[in-house]
Order: sequence, then C-alpha cells, then structure tokens
Amino acid sequence: MTGIEAGKTWSRIGAEVAPTSSAASGVWGSLNEVSGYVGAGTWPAPYFGAGFVAGGESTSSVQLSRVDKFAFPSDARSTLGTGLSAATYGIAGFANSGTAGYAAGGVAQQTTVDKFAFPSNSRTTLGTGLSSGIFYTSAMGNSGTAGYVSVGGTGANTINKFAFPSDSRTSLATGLSQNLWQTAAMANSGVAGYFTGGRNSSYTAQTTVDKFAFPSDSRTTLGTGLSITNRLGAAMADSGTAGYVGSGDSLYQTINKFAFPSDSRTTLSATLTSGIWQAAGMENKGTAGYFAGGYTSSGLHLTTVEKFAFPGDTKTTLSTGLSAASAFSASFSDANI
Repeated sequence: MTGIEAGKTWSRIGAEVAPTSSAASGVWGSLNEVSGYVGAGTWPAPYFGAGFVAGGESTSSVQLSRVDKFAFPSDARSTLGTGLSAATYGIAGFANSGTAGYAAGGVAQQTTVDKFAFPSNSRTTLGTGLSSGIFYTSAMGNSGTAGYVSVGGTGANTINKFAFPSDSRTSLATGLSQNLWQTAAMANSGVAGYFTGGRNSSYTAQTTVDKFAFPSDSRTTLGTGLSITNRLGAAMADSGTAGYVGSGDSLYQTINKFAFPSDSRTTLSATLTSGIWQAAGMENKGTAGYFAGGYTSSGLHLTTVEKFAFPGDTKTTLSTGLSAASAFSASFSDANI
C-alpha cells in the first residue's frame, strides 16, 4: 500500500481485503491517497480561506497587476504567480466565498472582470464584463447568489449584478439613490448589501448609505448614514454581525460600524494608524477584518495591513504587509461565509 515503507513503526493489522467489483467508484483510490499522505507524513496544509488584495497604484503612479494573498487565520502573505490580466488601479472586488473572487473595472474606463477560482487561484476573464467602463468604484457579494458592482466613474447610478455560478450579468432596475462614484461597499450575506459615501455628479462627497435587500434587490437609504461626508473609503463586514467603513478623504482614521440587522451606527474607539485614502477592506467571518494599503494626505503609499478582531474590534498591525506599497486596489475574501 502506498505510504508503507520499511522501518516505519506501524504496519497493517490483519489480512488485506481487496475491493470487490461492487465498491463505489473512486472510493478505494481515495482511501489509498489518504493512506499515502498519512504513511509518508506529507499531509497537505489545511485551507481555511484567505483575503486577497489585487492591483492598485504604487509610488510614482505605477500601475500594478500583483495579487497578494493572506492566508486565514495565520495572515501569512504570498503573491499569486498569476496576477490580474492587466496592471490597473481604481478597481473593485467581490467574492462568492468557497468558489471564486472577482476584480472588476479599473482606470481608463475598463470593463474587464477577472475571476480567481478558490482554492487554486487560477485566473480566467469573464466573457461578459461590465456594462460600461468604470474606475474608482466599489463592489460587494451575496455569497452563493450574486455579486454587485456600482458602475461609477461616469456619474452613473447603475449597478451590475453577476449571478453565481454562471456569472451572467444583468443591471438592477433600481440603482443607487443618486449618481455616485468613489463609493465603498460591504455585505451582510443573505440579507443585504450596502454602498456607502461617494462623490456625486457635482463632485460633492456624501454621507449616504444605500441598502439593497437580498434577494429582491429592493433599495432603501439608511436614516443614519456615515458620521461625515466621505469618498474614496474602504469597507468590510463580519457577515451576520456588523459592517465597517473607514479610510477616505474625510473619515481618514475613523471607522464607522453598522450593526446588523438594525443598521445602527457607532464609531470605533480603535482607529487606523494613518489618515488614509482608498485602502482595501477584506474579512474573515467571525474572526477579523482588515484594512490594507492606501495613501496618506502627503501622497505616501502604504504597505500596512491593519487587523480588527471580531467582535471586540481590537486593532493590531500585521508584521508582513503588502508586497508593494499601493492604494486604489481591489480586495475580496474567501471568508468562510
């Protein structure tokens, strides 16, 4: 049997019984594979999900194609061998947890949607991309059902919806409550998704939080929005518990927390270390949320990744940050949702 070698301290007990023709297809091959791992001591490392930060703008306006992966729960970072199909920034990310993550749009009004399969991280590009080219926008996902991308960058209120697992695209009959771009998005999977803040067609930052109920996609606007007008922010959520919005041209270090399902808003006592714009938000459900990268008011791009433990929201900073200092990146998570 594969994996049993001379000198091992154990051996087969009893007579070997060969499989019969009535054995279920594939059963014995699978058992032999398992015994091979056990006997040889080479059991593969378990996979508990990961967060991903894709693309972005680095120092001196260099566009990036890299995709950094942070393994849960260790937060160990690796960089995928295959990055985005093109270097870009101002992109949006969403995920179908357990299946795939997506990076959509980008500078120069791109319509591209790249798809990264979980857990292999192999990349394909959707045959049907966004309905119009976008940048500086946001996205969120209702895991197992659909992903949503706000088609911003042109002062539009359109939201594209990508059905899982087919990735077929439609546009919602009811879009955002006004023409917005530079929003930040998050989701309470199975319940509702949220698009927050942003800049309207008059270039005015907003406090607005639009809520889209799942699965109907009907829209309401929260009576209590952000604590201050904000654009170019970041968001993440502990699905079933709360959503978090931070970073941006006004929130800077402040993080607003919206409790699910009441949507009541509080402000965390823990803050981001630096006042930053356009960080990337990702999450590991029930464990922690992350704000990664961004740039400061002085134009300094960051590698920093700050981690907020759920449910206490205590903050630590990862010892290993992004592989390159960047802002305007996409983020998505295989987040155990």
